[in-house]
Amino acid sequence: MSVVTYLVIALIAYLLGSIPFGYVLVRLFRKEDIREQGSGNIGATNVVRSGAKGLGALTFLLDALKGYVAVAAAAWVLDLHLFQQVSVQSATALAALVAIVGHIFPVWLGYKGGKGVATGFGVFVAVAWLPAVASLLVFIVVFALSRYVSLGSILGAAAFPVFAFLFPHFPYEASMIAVIFIVPLILIVKHHQNIGRLLHGTEYRFGKTKASAA
Repeated sequence: MSVVTYLVIALIAYLLGSIPFGYVLVRLFRKEDIREQGSGNIGATNVVRSGAKGLGALTFLLDALKGYVAVAAAAWVLDLHLFQQVSVQSATALAALVAIVGHIFPVWLGYKGGKGVATGFGVFVAVAWLPAVASLLVFIVVFALSRYVSLGSILGAAAFPVFAFLFPHFPYEASMIAVIFIVPLILIVKHHQNIGRLLHGTEYRFGKTKASAA
């Protein structure tokens, strides 16, 4: 049954997405719990804010990589021909969505994870690399001008669906269209507290201490 195929793909994507690299790296190299530092988030930005810039960069890379691999794994599962064949786009769309869910709700950390930006970027690259790179450029420009990681992440995520339809890699099926919109929406919603602080002028500006930001 095709449902078995989707379940296998979803399980693999969730387990990959749920690997908490930020937590693991800080625990391994600094003997600290990143959840007790800064914002308490396990993502790359909070790792950098804790004073570990190298670990933060590695966290972003690994979180993005797990998103990419999760989507690629869906195609690999179909290539094995061990399960009933389903649409490649449906399989990869499911993997993309579940990988994000895995990062945000990792079973290993009591279902309390990160916001999914780096993993989302990896997913975007696997789905459509050119729109993903264009969205990354939006992030870079916004961050360079504002020094707000959150604002760059929000606008970069919002830009992806636009670029995905401006520079399509292939005709999108309904499942892929849904994910192209749903994943960015999830990333933006996860930044709801940041949006509130941005509106009130209290958001953390990268490179400044809390005292200077205040």
